[in-house]
Amino acid sequence: MCGILGLFLANENEHVNQLLFDGLTVLQHRGQDAAGMVTSHDRRLHLRKDNGLVKDVFDDHHMAELRGNIGLGHCRYPTAGSSSCAEAQPLYCNHPHGICVVHNGNLVNTTELYVLLRDELQRHVNTDSDSEILLNIFADKLQKHKSDKEDFSSAVFNAMDDVMSLCKGGYAGLYLINGYGIVAFRDPHGIRPLVFGTKESSIAGKKNYVFASESVAVDTLGFQLVRDVQPGETIFLDMRTNKFHSKITHPSPSLSPCIFEYVYFARPDSIMDGVSVYESRLKMGETLAHKVMKQFPNFDIDVVIPIPDTSRTSALQAAYVLGRPFREGFIKNRYIARTFIMPNQKTRKKSVRLKLNTIKSEFAGRNVLLVDDSIVRGTTAKEIIQMARDAGAKKVYMTSAAPPIRYPNIYGIDIPTQNELIAFNRNDKEIAEKIGGDWVLYQDLPDLETAVRESCAPNQVIEKFDTSCFSGTYVTGEDISDSYFSNLHELRNDEAQTTRNLSHLDSKSSIDSKNKMPMQSYHGCETVSNDRSESKEADIGCDGI
Repeated sequence: MCGILGLFLANENEHVNQLLFDGLTVLQHRGQDAAGMVTSHDRRLHLRKDNGLVKDVFDDHHMAELRGNIGLGHCRYPTAGSSSCAEAQPLYCNHPHGICVVHNGNLVNTTELYVLLRDELQRHVNTDSDSEILLNIFADKLQKHKSDKEDFSSAVFNAMDDVMSLCKGGYAGLYLINGYGIVAFRDPHGIRPLVFGTKESSIAGKKNYVFASESVAVDTLGFQLVRDVQPGETIFLDMRTNKFHSKITHPSPSLSPCIFEYVYFARPDSIMDGVSVYESRLKMGETLAHKVMKQFPNFDIDVVIPIPDTSRTSALQAAYVLGRPFREGFIKNRYIARTFIMPNQKTRKKSVRLKLNTIKSEFAGRNVLLVDDSIVRGTTAKEIIQMARDAGAKKVYMTSAAPPIRYPNIYGIDIPTQNELIAFNRNDKEIAEKIGGDWVLYQDLPDLETAVRESCAPNQVIEKFDTSCFSGTYVTGEDISDSYFSNLHELRNDEAQTTRNLSHLDSKSSIDSKNKMPMQSYHGCETVSNDRSESKEADIGCDGI
């Protein structure tokens, strides 16, 4: 899961750098591993990206170099591959024109696409990122369809016809074509979110445009939300004419947004595909409470406590329906140092105690209902239940606003492999024993779907969701095979991720004689000087294209 952002200001004398920074900060919850921006000024691209949070990646001298009235931004949450800043985005290829991409999602047919690029299209892919594959396929097809006799938007749409016919999976993305404009696109099922908004510019009759993963970025930057990018839709914003071109570039689009966005990933103040995330989480809490009352009519719950932060809205409504007090029993430390590599269970367990602390008076002598947004591996849930008992709780009941997660997600959310999931091959009683709860109760999938649908705007209809991590039904079903899941396990299991990240750390240990950062691949943040006495132009040049 990642956050993507694109901005165009009609006034060529204005710059998008600060707006990109502010927008990425708002989308930081969608990815904390790396951040990047690219801008274009006088037909020259300026790029800065690195591992870390948005506030740490961009210094004053970086911002000064990120000139231009058009640009893209990205905050990264990796699902596979390494933590190298070589895979941070935006990614770039120089032909044709110079194209950059920011991408949220995951392609499921990367192996065959890699072979196509290497053997047939003769294009070089330098990372393990499927975003680079998505970039190179578009670049190749744009070159193929571009001619002096047709307008450029037709070439873009024809190229995207090819991209969508070749690339399978969940994806939303933005291309910046240097000197031409921004291309926004969303997969034919609309699995990953993308919205856009407009604002009157300082030039009469022309508009500024923003594209973002969530509407909260549109609101924060002072733009008016227009709508979601539709499934299978391509939008070309021509920076030369300030014109907006749109076309459905897939023959059979069908909206099936990822329901886990509403459960966990999206900010509550966002609206996605016409659904208020906040309202949907209120309804999740309501349906969860009704299930508690149905399954345990004589419940002895004294207090309802959320697991910060995402579950707070659902817990509040659950407490209201149950007629029990809502209390904040856990305080989250927002300022702990981030653990760079944290794939193994031992480190995860330790991090829970660093992130959360109990208010003991809210637990002492009480029967406590804990509400979480979801339970994945169960490691965190087990530790939290033990913390509640250590604080004096008599009984600890655990509930989840989401159904049991029994299957991996393959469309851009780093849900672990099947054997690592607490709910895989276990019933509720077995899960409760495993995590140490007196009982555990999950949301029913039909109730979750109803909660989201009932939060839709009156003119919006969502007939189907991607519920794959709960149901095992993948909306791109024919593309998923047993061998795919075997390969997924090899990429995502704890041992594999530890090996990749340690390998990356080893590669960073080679520092040159001028005390510069280690050389990465050509997509990375290579040889950025630690000596600020060197010229800023050289600094950004190393970051850039």
